[in-house]
Amino acid sequence: MNAKLIQVRERVQGWFRGTVDKPVDVLPVRVGGTEYRKTRALPPTALGLDQSLIWVVIGLLAWGLVMVYSASIAMPDNPRFGKIEHYHFLLRHALALGVGFVAALLAFQISMKTWERLAIPMFLLALFLLVMVLVPGVGLVVNGARRWLPLGIMNFQPSELAKFAVLVYAADYMVRRMDVKERFFRAVLPMAAAVFFVGVLLLAEPDMGAFMVIVVISMGILFLGGVNARMFFLMAALVVGAFMLMIAFSPWRRERIFAYLDPFSADHALGKGYQLSHALIAIGRGEMFGVGLGRSVEKLHWLPEAHTDFLLSVIGEEFGFIGILTLIIAFVWLTRRITEIGREAIALDRVFAGLVAQGVALWFGFQAFINMGVNLGALPTKGLTLPLMSFGGSAILMNLVAIAVVLRVDYENKLLSPRMRK
Repeated sequence: MNAKLIQVRERVQGWFRGTVDKPVDVLPVRVGGTEYRKTRALPPTALGLDQSLIWVVIGLLAWGLVMVYSASIAMPDNPRFGKIEHYHFLLRHALALGVGFVAALLAFQISMKTWERLAIPMFLLALFLLVMVLVPGVGLVVNGARRWLPLGIMNFQPSELAKFAVLVYAADYMVRRMDVKERFFRAVLPMAAAVFFVGVLLLAEPDMGAFMVIVVISMGILFLGGVNARMFFLMAALVVGAFMLMIAFSPWRRERIFAYLDPFSADHALGKGYQLSHALIAIGRGEMFGVGLGRSVEKLHWLPEAHTDFLLSVIGEEFGFIGILTLIIAFVWLTRRITEIGREAIALDRVFAGLVAQGVALWFGFQAFINMGVNLGALPTKGLTLPLMSFGGSAILMNLVAIAVVLRVDYENKLLSPRMRK
């Protein structure tokens, strides 16, 4: 009996301690069991930049600008917005693109070594801003949520900075913790505590959508960084359980779930299911090829937040199934390409840069997946914008900074690539 207890205890300890630590010179990453140092380098492109990635991003930004104008053109007719011009949101979105472009140019000039040194200060800055936004009189309240800091020309959302800051911090953390990546308490708990603190601040706003994205980014980087797979699935189970408890003990979140299950019922059609029902009506009207650019009916004060969270529904109405399919393909390609850039960086023994790039792929891919799922009625309603396209100055700004950092990773990859040196 004692021998059996000892055997069980050793098995449980093995879950948290992992297998015998691998030599430190083995890269702490995985892709189907193959070491990244054996990965074939991507071919160099003109000017040392990934031209296809740049053009896809420009295409999404341009399409988003047009759709924001189309989705918001009727909003000045609503007394809720006061006396604003029909191109009000177009100009603000264009301003955000301009500011984001300048910020992206500056971000591209910063080497990945410098980003690695800035990881902890940037994380602390994000925490400070998340605290400041909760201070009465400092944070701006919109629709019952305190998420913005007024900065004159635009309002800044600290949760968008937090996504990028946690991403960079998690990548730096895994590089620093490479030697203990197989041990649960030494490798996972400190990062979990940091994410928990960020989550408490985000849920106080409340902004559960941003918290979900941050959890996925941090867990994804831990897994890609080499954390034991059994510990990863244990963390995933704990996270899912935590979110289920939050929904169970939050009446308004429970109502959203019930409304998602039957948005057209008499109890939900004019309540929690109103947005989803009109989003589905908009997509249904678009059929295969859409009703045409600018001819959406649902954006005429029927579909709330048509220019932000539900921009995809307007795209579906005006461009139809073909438009939505094109957008899905573009985001799948974008996510895959950024992941490849991260793989190449790790193949060149640049683990931090590779994890940052793959973290950006997780960020864009997961957030786009949630936004599209919500618009199509496949997921419960959640306030997350469509990356690179939806109206929102802070989101556009940080999206462009993230893309610039990925391009910097790609640029440095090509400087180190044997093909480039030839």
